Amino acid sequence: MKTLPALITAAALLGGVRLFYDSGGEGRAANVPAPSSGNYRLVANGDEASCAVKRGAEISYGLSLLTVAANCRRILPGIERAKFWREQDDGTVAFSADGIDPIVTFSVADGDGYESYAPALPLLSLAAADP
Repeated sequence: MKTLPALITAAALLGGVRLFYDSGGEGRAANVPAPSSGNYRLVANGDEASCAVKRGAEISYGLSLLTVAANCRRILPGIERAKFWREQDDGTVAFSADGIDPIVTFSVADGDGYESYAPALPLLSLAAADP
């Protein structure tokens, strides 16, 4: 009778290991866009307006410098003040002027890149661009 609990435990352990290897062992990283050259294109509402954004050097874990083109203010007034890119462990990215208070926050999109969720409007997409 002691064999049954041992078999159940072994089956659960084997299933967990197989699930890990079937997912490639990548966990959350599989859903996060691959690092690019740091050059991005910020686009509003499909393709109405766009501008350049550059992620700079990392200054601490998850916090990098950010350069936002001046013409980005046409897309979202105030975004041109953003100086920091903060990436959270869940893959979300926030642009801020002080490294803390977000001006805009993005989540990982279905394809490559990110899609904004705060503020709700305008809907923004952020995708890697050629250098």
